[in-house]
Amino acid sequence: MPVIAPMPAARPARIPSQRDSAEDSMAAGTTVDHLTETYRAHYRSLLGLAALLLDDTASCEDVVQEAFIRVHSARKRVRDPEKTLAYLRQTVVNLSRSALRRRILGLKLLSKPMPDMASAEEGAYDQLERDALIKAMKGLQRRQREVLVLRYFADMTEAQVAETLGISLGSVKAYGSRGIAALRVAMEAPA
Repeated sequence: MPVIAPMPAARPARIPSQRDSAEDSMAAGTTVDHLTETYRAHYRSLLGLAALLLDDTASCEDVVQEAFIRVHSARKRVRDPEKTLAYLRQTVVNLSRSALRRRILGLKLLSKPMPDMASAEEGAYDQLERDALIKAMKGLQRRQREVLVLRYFADMTEAQVAETLGISLGSVKAYGSRGIAALRVAMEAPA
């Protein structure tokens, strides 16, 4: 047979006293007025604390403002108004650490330039050389151009070029040699 527990007896109602109202105000947390006074009295010292941890004034001001906003939104958890400043200081330290972590992460994620990257001037010079080479290539005979393109741009062997074009190996060598000589002349000639 199941055992049925008896209902607990009702507690007698308490009459609120002055002590209870003081406990309720502390349980309610730090008041907005107290936080405002703390802001006025300790803003500069908290700014100095942030300045010891961060390097620029704007970040320090942002951190201190954010600390006040966070403590304001969590003021009911600060039961002892005397600890409001301690909460603010700890929040400033934590937010400063977070800001530094974000900066470090940002620096790690920045793309690092390749050590052999060409400068803008070198890139422009290379483009001019490519344009001059293309112009010179267009001035070659058709077979010379075909042999040079297949041999040097498609990276084929002389035998592969001969097979692709359907000409002899000797012809590939001759067209290649004459084509390179013509390119040298065209590239050295003033534009």
